[in-house]
Amino acid sequence: MATRLVQINMKAHDDSALGRFWAEVLGWGIDSEEPGVTNLEPVGFSYPDPVAVCIDIVARPEPKKVKNRVHLDLATTSTAHQAELVARLQGLGATLADVGQGDVPWTVMADPEGNEFCVLEPRPIHQDTGPIAAVVVDCADPRAMARFWGEATDWTVHEVTDDHARMRSAQGVGPYLEFVRNPDTKTVWNRVHLDVRPYPGDDITAEEARLLALGATDPGVDRSAIHWTVLADPEGNEFCLLSPR
Repeated sequence: MATRLVQINMKAHDDSALGRFWAEVLGWGIDSEEPGVTNLEPVGFSYPDPVAVCIDIVARPEPKKVKNRVHLDLATTSTAHQAELVARLQGLGATLADVGQGDVPWTVMADPEGNEFCVLEPRPIHQDTGPIAAVVVDCADPRAMARFWGEATDWTVHEVTDDHARMRSAQGVGPYLEFVRNPDTKTVWNRVHLDVRPYPGDDITAEEARLLALGATDPGVDRSAIHWTVLADPEGNEFCLLSPR
């Protein structure tokens, strides 16, 4: 049994407006499964498929209080493309952001609701990822996070150091999942989190038990009105275990 990363979930005051922004950024299609939820995926995409990690934007009234622990890195093909993309994003409503990054070759930005993301300088490793180079998670211990997520999913761990870990779909397509050491402690519910899904035919109850045995925890969310399972990884980052598909 195993899960795979299928999407990220992002909270927003206005899911429709933020959905339009990210659809323009990524060149993706936009849909809505119900009021208050905006779904983004590549045009012609057959969900789920490891060639892309989709985005669900969900309306929530709570204000953003701290830097997100999960963010997107966008890929570029040249320094000129990086500059052009930054300018285009600013035209769409993004702003430059300072999270203490100092003098780095990538550009840190925030979307219209303040969610941080990075426009990376061109890197050969990202030449085939699509517009999203990586989903990045801040953490205290990249090695421990790689161990957990490497067993929780069927993704392959490509690199592990004390400061950084990198994973990708076992099929070698789509964006990377990266864990980056950050001294900041988690203080609030994550406004951006991972959603994972078992394969067709797997038993979700058994998969939940397996994840708990690996080190996930139950944050005690009321499940009476939802049809998925909310868990937290060993560092307390919430994630959703969706039904097999």
